[in-house]
Amino acid sequence: MAGACSLSPLLVMLLAVVSASLPVTVIRLNKAALNYVSDIGKAPLQRALQVTVSDFLDRSGEVLQSTRVQILGVHLPRLHLKFIAGLGVHLTVAVNFTVKVFRVPEPMELVLPVALLADVHVARDSIGTLVLSISTCSSLFSPAGMPDGSNSTSQELLDLVQEHIKVDLSNKLCLQLSGLVQDLNVHLGTLIGLSPVGPESQIRYSVISTPTITNDYMSMDVRAILFLLGKPILLPLHGSHPFVLPWTLGDEGAMITVGLSQNLFDCALLMLQKAGSLNLEITGQLNSKNNPLNTSTLGQLIPEVAHQFPEPMPVVLKVQLSATPVATLHTNNSTLQLRPFIEVLTASPNSALQLLFSLDVMVNLNLQLSVSRAKLRGTTSMLGGVQLSVATSNVGSIDMAQVHTLISTVFQKPLLDHFNALLGMGIALPSVLNLHYVHSKVSVCEGYVVISSELAYQR
Repeated sequence: MAGACSLSPLLVMLLAVVSASLPVTVIRLNKAALNYVSDIGKAPLQRALQVTVSDFLDRSGEVLQSTRVQILGVHLPRLHLKFIAGLGVHLTVAVNFTVKVFRVPEPMELVLPVALLADVHVARDSIGTLVLSISTCSSLFSPAGMPDGSNSTSQELLDLVQEHIKVDLSNKLCLQLSGLVQDLNVHLGTLIGLSPVGPESQIRYSVISTPTITNDYMSMDVRAILFLLGKPILLPLHGSHPFVLPWTLGDEGAMITVGLSQNLFDCALLMLQKAGSLNLEITGQLNSKNNPLNTSTLGQLIPEVAHQFPEPMPVVLKVQLSATPVATLHTNNSTLQLRPFIEVLTASPNSALQLLFSLDVMVNLNLQLSVSRAKLRGTTSMLGGVQLSVATSNVGSIDMAQVHTLISTVFQKPLLDHFNALLGMGIALPSVLNLHYVHSKVSVCEGYVVISSELAYQR
C-alpha cells in the first residue's frame, strides 16, 4: 500500500505531462445539428414505437370478453430537439397511433394522438465517449377519435378502450425511447476507434471533459492522439500551444464547428517525419529533357564531375527531412517550411552509389486545406524559390549560381507531387461511423483552423 501511495504523485505528474503534450480539438454541435437529427431520427423512432398492446377486457356486453388490440400504424408528424443548458437535450414527439380493436361482431379503428416528452442527459464516460441517458420521460394522451370521423361507437366504450391503451403504453413508449438511446450510445462509441492515417499510423479521438451545454450549442474538448507503430506521438512541452475556440467563430448556420489546434498539425508532421514518409528519391534519366539529372549535364556546370565521369551516368537526388516541417497558421494563410538535406549521388565504376556533393535546402510552401467526407486534406504549392547551399563536396568547388537552376528545377515538381500525395490522403476528423462532413468551409486563424460544416449520415 505504501509503495502504491508513493507512486501516486509520479503517476499524476506523468499524466499531466502526457496531457499537456497531446493536441486538443474542440467540437461544437449547433442547433442545426439537432434539426438534422430530428429529420433523420423520425423513421427509426417511428419503428421503435410500433409496440404491442395487451388484450382489452370488454365489459360492454353481458359476457366479459377478451378483445385483441393491435397498432396498425405509427405516424410522427413532429420530432423536435432543443438544448437544455447544463443537462443535455429536450425531446418532444407528436405521434399518432392508428389502433384496431377486434370487437365482435364489428371491429373498430381509432386514432390516438400522444405527446412524448423526454430529457436526455449528456455525459462523458471513463473511456472518453459520450453517453446519453433518459433522465425524465412522460406520455401525454389526447382524446382518441375515429379515422373516418364517425360517432358509431359509444363514448363510454371509447373512453374504456383509450384508458386501457394509455395504461398499457405509458411505460412501453419510454422504454422504447430508452432502448433507442442505448443503441445510439453504441454508435457514439465509434468516435474513439482508431482511424488509419498511413500504413503504420493511426489517429484516435476521445472526449476529455464533461461537455459544455448552453441553450444554443454543445461544446466538447476532444484529445487527438496520433500513433506510429503503436506508440503515441508526443510533442515537447515547449512546443505545446494552449487552445480555446472562441464561441463566436464558425458559420452561424453550420451543424458542426470544429477547431483544430496548432498542436495537431505539429504532431501530424512529426509523425510523418519519424515514419520517413517525407523522404524521397529523384532519379535522373539519360537523354531526358524533363529530368536532365546526369553527370553530363552536371559536368557542364562542375568541371570535376566531367573529369571523374567522362561517360554520362544517371544522377540520384536522395532527399531526407531530418528536421520536422514547420506549419505556420496565420489569419487566412497557412504555410509549411521544409529544410531537406539532399545528397547528390551517381553510380561509381563498381556500381555502388558515390556521393558527389550534398546540399542544405530551405523550401516554403503554401498550404491549402479542404474537407472531404470525414477527412482534412491538404495541397501545397511553391511559395518563393528554393534556397540551396553546399553542405559537403567531393567534386571540388561548386558555383551554386550555376547549379541552382538545375537542382531546383528537377527538385520542385517531385517534391510537390510527393507532398500532395501524402497530404491528399488526409487525416480523419472527429466523427462516428457513417457520419460525413459535407459543404464544409475551412478558415485559417491565428494558431488554429476552424471547420464549419453540415453533416450527412450515409450507411
